[in-house]
Amino acid sequence: MPAGTLDAPAARTSLAALPVAAPGRLDGYVRDCDDGKACVFGQPWFDTDGDGCDQRSQVLARDLAEVQRKPGRCGVQSGVLDDPYTGKQVTTVSKIQIDHVVPLAEMWRSGAASWAPDQRVAAANDLRNLVAVEGKVNQSKGDKTPDEWMPPAAGYACSYGRMYVTVKAAYGLSVAPAERSALEQALTTCG
Repeated sequence: MPAGTLDAPAARTSLAALPVAAPGRLDGYVRDCDDGKACVFGQPWFDTDGDGCDQRSQVLARDLAEVQRKPGRCGVQSGVLDDPYTGKQVTTVSKIQIDHVVPLAEMWRSGAASWAPDQRVAAANDLRNLVAVEGKVNQSKGDKTPDEWMPPAAGYACSYGRMYVTVKAAYGLSVAPAERSALEQALTTCG
């Protein structure tokens, strides 16, 4: 669980305080920086703290066990992931992706479209919103919200809900009614 994640009671309180609104449109949203387009959340895996290690490498080092770094660099060469979304163990780093718990498209639809570019870069690289998971499960999630997708490992619903609410609350993002209901349900699984 990323540092700074709300505990269950705080997540319930924060969820109740989030504005409820229908999702906005994706007009102007560009995620990939291909073909010279400017991506609205900046270049992926920005080194936000200036320590020379990008956010992807920081998340891998945080979430994997038995981490081996690339020689002379902060990049992760190998390690073992106990995937929180599936419960599977993943030992090939190339099969691991970093999930934005609150997808970037969802951030855009729920308030980030009106933000300054530097705020979007900060949100996209916020370690509280990033978790290492198996690539296939990350692909199946895509830009879905909790009413559309939850981690297959049912025992992870509480943690997932807490992380999701932490990020929505930190950035003052809105939730759709169905999204809010799904998060309330996820938080009921917390012990």
